[in-house]
Amino acid sequence: MSVPTILYDPFLHAIIWALGTAIACTVILWTLLKTGLAWRLATDVPNDRSLHTLPTPRAGAWGLVPAALVGIWIAAPQLRTIANIAALLAILSLIDDRRGLPARVRFCAHVAGVVALLIFYPSVMPWWVVVAITFVLVWMVNLYNFMDGSDGLAGGMTFFGFTGYAAAALLSPQPAPELAVAAASVAGASLGFLVLNFHPARIFLGDAGSISVGFLAGATGYWGWTHGVWPLWLPPLMFSPFIADASVTLLKRLLRGEKFWQAHREHYYQRMIRSGLRHGQTAVLWYVVMAAACGLALWGLRCAPVLQWMIVAGWSGVLVCIGLAVDARWSRFLKLSMETIEK
Repeated sequence: MSVPTILYDPFLHAIIWALGTAIACTVILWTLLKTGLAWRLATDVPNDRSLHTLPTPRAGAWGLVPAALVGIWIAAPQLRTIANIAALLAILSLIDDRRGLPARVRFCAHVAGVVALLIFYPSVMPWWVVVAITFVLVWMVNLYNFMDGSDGLAGGMTFFGFTGYAAAALLSPQPAPELAVAAASVAGASLGFLVLNFHPARIFLGDAGSISVGFLAGATGYWGWTHGVWPLWLPPLMFSPFIADASVTLLKRLLRGEKFWQAHREHYYQRMIRSGLRHGQTAVLWYVVMAAACGLALWGLRCAPVLQWMIVAGWSGVLVCIGLAVDARWSRFLKLSMETIEK
């Protein structure tokens, strides 16, 4: 008896893997919470830079990372090296979550992971392009960690970004089913994490999750570009909400002479919450922006190159306007706060 053709449909295959990793992640994290192990692994205690008020387990990586990486390892053999590097970065970050590591040790590990990626997946390009890509990928690893500070935010960006990757890998003129399944595995695992991370969050992602997911976002984007699945602009556009917030905030801190690696509450999403929006409202607003970025990227995938770059430029303008709107809200909030204090 022949097997129905529908079982081999790449879209269905990706959806099945996404559902599988979502269930696996939720079950793992639910078990850790119910048994109390999540609290023993790592706990986030609120401080003056936190947006939350109660101690919360920082063990989300223990569900999201294994579910996602096992999915990649089994269903996408071509991307196994990416999964292996992400696993090593996650292990190092787990040590950091529990014991704390110097910033230079973490940074060197991130650079080593990116260099290993470029060695195992080489592409012919000028040396200065290699340097630029290395810088961008290392920044991608770290910006995810910087942006993991509000309920549902990092998990939402992971879900939308990797869902966009999966769709782009299948809709591309040069489809890549393995890349689609790999991305769907990460997207599914992030959805399983969001079940317990959306406001009010019962568990946080932690450095092990944000570092490894940030690496996966950059590494799979690089793999898709070097294999002709999508153009260079697509991965940055997919993750543009995170890239824009983290990059602009970093630039402002550098111009003020501040230590950018230290924790703070100056990101745009943090200012939104501090100026009166609730965690859930902030997350939903960001989801709208994330979905719009991914939708534009998928639409532009089949457009002419000139139109593609026009889309990128137009969307950059939209992000600038959103940033200015948040800045204006923040200025009004500070002004009202000062007037209240003076009274």
